[in-house]
Amino acid sequence: MTQAYNRMSRTQIDAFLAAPRHAIVAAQREDGRPELSPVWYVFEASRLYFSTFSRAARCRHLRRDPRIAICVDGAHPDARYVRIEGTAEIVDASTPWRDDLEWRILRRYHDSDDEARRYEAGLADQGASALVVVTPDRIIGRDYN
Repeated sequence: MTQAYNRMSRTQIDAFLAAPRHAIVAAQREDGRPELSPVWYVFEASRLYFSTFSRAARCRHLRRDPRIAICVDGAHPDARYVRIEGTAEIVDASTPWRDDLEWRILRRYHDSDDEARRYEAGLADQGASALVVVTPDRIIGRDYN
């Protein structure tokens, strides 16, 4: 029996995650059910970073239970995905590099600095942000193309 997919190498996974795709984050609710949320992210230095609102349910769940699963899908017709399982840490607002990383996450999903700034200004009334750092225990990439 032949395999219907190819395992992606670490180099292929890094290249796949370098593109601005949506990541679906799974955090665990208190009753055990998963809470799924799409997020924008940056993957670098073997860690995945995403920004969220500090009052968001996913943030509350991760504070209580830092276990996390993430799926980044290639979207049709790109039949690839990367799945990450690991531990999430919410970075304190006073961390010196936090603002820079949040800006880089936001900027990579917009065509210009001006467009990103306009989007950021629209978020101002949503409340404080939280930066989440995911340290993977396991990364799996599959290519069905």
